[in-house]
Amino acid sequence: MVAAIASVPTTSASRYLQQLCKHWAHNLAVSFDAQHGSVVFPRDARGADWPDDGRATFDVEPDALRVRIDASSAEQLEGLQGAVARHLDRFAFREAPLSFDWQPA
Repeated sequence: MVAAIASVPTTSASRYLQQLCKHWAHNLAVSFDAQHGSVVFPRDARGADWPDDGRATFDVEPDALRVRIDASSAEQLEGLQGAVARHLDRFAFREAPLSFDWQPA
C-alpha cells in the first residue's frame, strides 16, 4: 500500500466534505458526517484492474480539509489524487483551484 496526505486550505471544509461524499455515495461505498468522511474506490472501477481497493478519507480542520488517500499502487494513488482534486475544485469553484500539497503518508 502507498498513501499520501494533503491539507487543503479552505474555510468551507465541512461543506466540501459533505458535498463530495454525497456525490460519490451514488455509486461508491461512502460514510460521512460533518467532520469526517471515507470513500472506497473499488479495484475494478471504470475498467481498472488495481491490486486492491483505494480509499480516500477526509477530516475537517479549523482552516483546511485534510485528505488522505490509501492506494494499492503508485499509479492508483496518482489517479485518485487527480480525481479528488478535480472533484473538490468543482465543488469549491469560488475558491478553485484549491492548493494540494501532497506528502507521502
